[in-house]
Amino acid sequence: MGMKVNLHTHTFRCNHASGVEREYIENSIKAGLHTIGFADHAPYYFPGEFYSGFRMRPELQEDYVKTLLALRDEYKEQIDIKIGYETEYYPAFFAETVKMLTRYPVDYLILGQHFIDNEVTGKYSVVRTDDEAYFKQYVDEVCEGIGTGLFTYVAHPDLVLFTGPDEIYREHYSRLINCAKKNDVPLEINFLGIRDRRQYPSEKFFALCGELGAEVCTGCDAHSANVAVDAASYEVALDMVNKFGLKLNENPRLHPVV
Repeated sequence: MGMKVNLHTHTFRCNHASGVEREYIENSIKAGLHTIGFADHAPYYFPGEFYSGFRMRPELQEDYVKTLLALRDEYKEQIDIKIGYETEYYPAFFAETVKMLTRYPVDYLILGQHFIDNEVTGKYSVVRTDDEAYFKQYVDEVCEGIGTGLFTYVAHPDLVLFTGPDEIYREHYSRLINCAKKNDVPLEINFLGIRDRRQYPSEKFFALCGELGAEVCTGCDAHSANVAVDAASYEVALDMVNKFGLKLNENPRLHPVV
């Protein structure tokens, strides 16, 4: 049958993706997708003069939204286009960031917790570590983010590769999985991780998802138009779904952003 919905697509505005929106849309239509969601790395409210190098700058937000609104109207008979953002939950700055993001129409947010605490003074999440405090803080903040009710799903939830004792791995990732389950928020099998052979998606993590009965989804995490629909990674993800008896949600419900 193939993939029909992808909510994880980036644009050139994040400074590490290529191609224009039309290319992603055209490739998605050719592949039979019925919904494409753009979730570029969101602009974030930071005090002072700090600018992040891997996300959209605030002054580009209007162009992002207006471009997608025009394309949504142009392609309305061929594909459903959603406007979203991938963003982190930084406790100190999140409320102001939501105010900034909702100045323009937004259909959904996905949670990708790339840093612990924040990226100005905090720590990178894509690590191998045996430090339980590091690991625990990551899980705590993902759970707090889920608890806001604003996130449609969690992108690459298994960013931290904890290399310490299995019982600690199980304790904290079980908390994350059960939090997502309680709040009806799917956990993403991330295709960029599959394509690049990254430390995620982790079979150990998704085996635990299967055991605990959490819902999962898939996301292309497309940074170039040729993987706007990634059929090869989708098959790998389906193999994981079948191997661990996962509950696959092919069309996650969009949580309203208010």
